[in-house]
Amino acid sequence: MNLPNKITLARISLIPIFLVVYLAQPFHEIVNMWLALVIFVIAASTDALDGYYARKLKLVSNFGKLIDPLADKMLVCSVLVAFTATGLIPAWATILIIVREFYISGVRQLALEQNVVMAATGLGKVKTTFQITLIVYVILPPPFDFFIFEPISIALIIVTVVFTLWSGLDYTTKNLHVFKNKGN
Repeated sequence: MNLPNKITLARISLIPIFLVVYLAQPFHEIVNMWLALVIFVIAASTDALDGYYARKLKLVSNFGKLIDPLADKMLVCSVLVAFTATGLIPAWATILIIVREFYISGVRQLALEQNVVMAATGLGKVKTTFQITLIVYVILPPPFDFFIFEPISIALIIVTVVFTLWSGLDYTTKNLHVFKNKGN
């Protein structure tokens, strides 16, 4: 178990902590929102940190190649489901994002079985940026809780879903060889 993998597992371990703070509301509402925001930002930041150390220390592992993208998806999907449960994000948006994430995870697994590493694309990074922006925008506590401005909220949700689906299509078209090589 190397350092990058430990950082990735720390990201996963922050998910239930975020959910308890956000959904169970153990403290005053504003405290919960600030705490949830801090937990999410720390968890999201570990994605860059584990990748940095994996490359810098030459500790890239098969476990890391598999678990890192899954940890990202678990974090984002868990938070979006919590937002849907509390009525802040429409179910259709959360479902479309989750379906895309599961689909790409399956394609990545298929590629790994063929010793093909699906590199992150520019659209994938834009997708991640929009997802994180949306999540932070929703969590922002008073006096920064801009989510009440509905036109901005709806636009951000739609743009996030569009980039999520577009990046999924981009991964598919750039990795068609993975499907052809499978032979099934």
